Amino acid sequence: MMTKRILQGIFWIGVYLLITLTPLLILLAGPRPAGREFWRDLSIGLGYSGFAMVGLQFVLTARFKAIKAPYGSDIVYFFHRQISLVTFALILAHPLILFIFDPDLLRLLNLATAPWAARFGVISLILLAALIIFSVWRKKLRIEYDRWRIWHGIMAIGAVALAITHIELRGYYLNTLWKQLFWGFYGIFWIGILTWVRVVKPIILLRNAYLVEEVVPERGNAWTVALRPENNKPFYFQPGQFAWITAWDSPFQDHEHPFSFSGSAEKSTQLFFTIKELGDFTASIKNLSKTQRVYVDGPYGSFSIDRHPHSERFAFIAGGIGITPIMSMLRTLADRGDSRHLTLIYANKTLEAATFLEEIEELPQKLNLKVVHVLKSPPEGWRGEKGFVTAEILERHLLVEHIPDRIEIFICGPDPMMDAVEKALIQLGIPMGDFHSERFNLV
Repeated sequence: MMTKRILQGIFWIGVYLLITLTPLLILLAGPRPAGREFWRDLSIGLGYSGFAMVGLQFVLTARFKAIKAPYGSDIVYFFHRQISLVTFALILAHPLILFIFDPDLLRLLNLATAPWAARFGVISLILLAALIIFSVWRKKLRIEYDRWRIWHGIMAIGAVALAITHIELRGYYLNTLWKQLFWGFYGIFWIGILTWVRVVKPIILLRNAYLVEEVVPERGNAWTVALRPENNKPFYFQPGQFAWITAWDSPFQDHEHPFSFSGSAEKSTQLFFTIKELGDFTASIKNLSKTQRVYVDGPYGSFSIDRHPHSERFAFIAGGIGITPIMSMLRTLADRGDSRHLTLIYANKTLEAATFLEEIEELPQKLNLKVVHVLKSPPEGWRGEKGFVTAEILERHLLVEHIPDRIEIFICGPDPMMDAVEKALIQLGIPMGDFHSERFNLV
């Protein structure tokens, strides 16, 4: 299983590099316009490669399970965010190199007098710059998530469409049939991805709707939503994975949000999501009405015990509502009658805020499970762990000397907690490959 994922990962990296570098290879192959300086060719080559990478950004966010399977959604979205900066730098280098070696070309920045090819190129670059600025500083600019997402898509589509038009109008390196066929194929490929994401997939979701069965209040200001498929078709997922949920809107509206499954993966005819009130959308979850239609796009994610079937033990470290995917794994293990040794370290401000508290206390009757509560504000007389999850707490409860290659550790909670836990595990000498974090930093 691990070897297969590694080979898949290498394959997709190779495909990415091939698509990225092909425009540059095409630039160097075959006849080129006479009298072209090296710096001009370099500028065009960087622009072509950057443009190819922009098109691939749509692939990275299109949620193709085969692509994300080797890495997990967190890593793919992290790569999407980071490579966007590299992509913009390559594209920006295209006009900058031209301006440095031929300052007279600065006149092309005047949209009133510049030829149409230059206008399309400049506007495309402006849209890319705005897209990155609004994405990196979205929270600081207080841009609401749904609104940002809609405009993110509009600006991305506009930037690519204008860039394609710019390339076609310039035409310096479209002087052979096979080069024209390549860029034609690339345009069709991009339009195909766009059609899949914006048209085909929403239609599929519309035909596979889910109905709300009940909404149950939980500790910690959270709500569990129970759903059943309208067409009674079973839904299979790995415990710990997540899905994108659309409620009160059509899948075409692009108003979806990611949530972990909280129920057992052994129950394929009913889905459970436990959601904490943290924002506008999550605060409205409790208002879902019975038999209301909801759309579920998934499953996604690599945060699952099922990816490590040969592990001898599992340990789970949760903070607050981060217990949700871990609860899915524990419930699944209980339904399977799993007898492996398990440890749950669960951090909360108070015991009363611990979501699923009662069920967690009963799980040791079904599982070989050790439960350790860590409370920031414990009640008087509390004899358990206090404060935050530290290296000392981990060393006391995880049996560090037995860990390498025999135990898998799953971490989910607020980012500061996960950062601290990961640092502590490394200090304890635990290999990074033996622990896994679910950060849900998807946008």
